[in-house]
Amino acid sequence: MSSNLSEIIQTHDAVLVLFGAPTCRVCGDIKPHLFEAVQKAYPGMQTIYINCNDEVDTCAQRGVFSLPVVQVYLQGQKFVEKIRVFSIAGLVDELARPMQLMQGDES
Repeated sequence: MSSNLSEIIQTHDAVLVLFGAPTCRVCGDIKPHLFEAVQKAYPGMQTIYINCNDEVDTCAQRGVFSLPVVQVYLQGQKFVEKIRVFSIAGLVDELARPMQLMQGDES
């Protein structure tokens, strides 16, 4: 998955990756809410879930050693990383300005 993830990050302008595991209750609880909020606010953003139980190497290569972790990549570069405790609404708000700039909306 590591090469696939790198390819997705490089070929899409905006990618959100949620690293979690089936044994992480918080991960399971936030996943649908996070993906729904991001897709509603930024329909062009790719959302990906990585199961760290199955993708140990990918998680280690991305520096993920606790769960949940959210990484947002904009134009191939890591822009935001949230570890363990974060606000979904806060994350969506934090992405507002860079997403506007990427879409060419200067207002």
